[in-house]
Amino acid sequence: MEKSHSASYAAAGVDITAGYKAVELMKSHIARTLTPGVCSDVGGFGGLFELDVKGMEKPVLVSGTDGVGTKLKMAFLMDKHDTVGIDCVAMCVNDIICSGAKPLFFLDYIACGKNVPERIAQIVSGVAEGCVQSGAALIGGETAEMPGFYPVDEYDLAGFAVGIVDKCKVLDNSAMCEGDIVIALPSSGVHSNGFSLVRKVFDVENADIKTPLAELSGKSVGETLLTPTKIYVKPVMALVEKIKVKGISHITGGGFYENIPRSIPEGLGAVIDKNAIRVLPIFDLIAKVGNIPERDMFNTFNMGVGMSIVVAAEDADKALEILRSEGEDAYVIGHIEKMEDKVRIC
Repeated sequence: MEKSHSASYAAAGVDITAGYKAVELMKSHIARTLTPGVCSDVGGFGGLFELDVKGMEKPVLVSGTDGVGTKLKMAFLMDKHDTVGIDCVAMCVNDIICSGAKPLFFLDYIACGKNVPERIAQIVSGVAEGCVQSGAALIGGETAEMPGFYPVDEYDLAGFAVGIVDKCKVLDNSAMCEGDIVIALPSSGVHSNGFSLVRKVFDVENADIKTPLAELSGKSVGETLLTPTKIYVKPVMALVEKIKVKGISHITGGGFYENIPRSIPEGLGAVIDKNAIRVLPIFDLIAKVGNIPERDMFNTFNMGVGMSIVVAAEDADKALEILRSEGEDAYVIGHIEKMEDKVRIC
């Protein structure tokens, strides 16, 4: 690698030596994520992971992929790149735990206009932190320098996660019935969805987004919007090990109206108590500044609820106790009824 250099490629805008430096800088971050199943090192053509299926009758792999979306624009504007990697991991692992799967490993993909090794390492530090929070190993990735395709100071970030669950423990909604309880896990903020609307509302490219605001507890708009997506792996895994969970929804793009129905069978719907929802201040500010109708807010954003979980009424108190013991300030926001509408917010 030390002798690898192409003056012609560099003249075209691609510095392969910068790529090698970026890998060296990110190695310490990757090392934080290593788990017993990892059996390959950084730099190979593929990431190797040895499956431990002891105690499982029929192991099932569950995968999820996502990116950070236009929230990355906030990272560019704030010149802060060490948290968007958490978002990338969160969007993937929060999806696969809805099936009851435990995340095993993660791979990322970074495409940029110019490979600045220190910035790439900052991005990967966030990815590594997300992996640590979710118990997943970062076993590989790709950094693509693409001059002329991306501006020199911009990049895109995406990734995918793979988890495992015994087939008999895969979560489905077949046992859901009228009278079941809907529990909310609080979000940390806007998470990583709806940023095209958010950016338009606040005119982030032209407005002051760095001045602290009283409405946001002394934080700026930019700082608040960059708050990383919360990762729910550990509390959800603790819950599914101890009680029967009938359905889980990750509240992402499309808000309540698109995501909650994904975990509810035909003939049933969720009745959500609007007054029970602990709406975060950032959503009140978005609605006020953008003059956005309430229906659109609940159909775009998580409104302070990152995940919804359905359990039997007799299990609700125990579920809340388990989740709270895992650090989640979980609370009840509704119940399941027989109805044609999949979600009713009232």
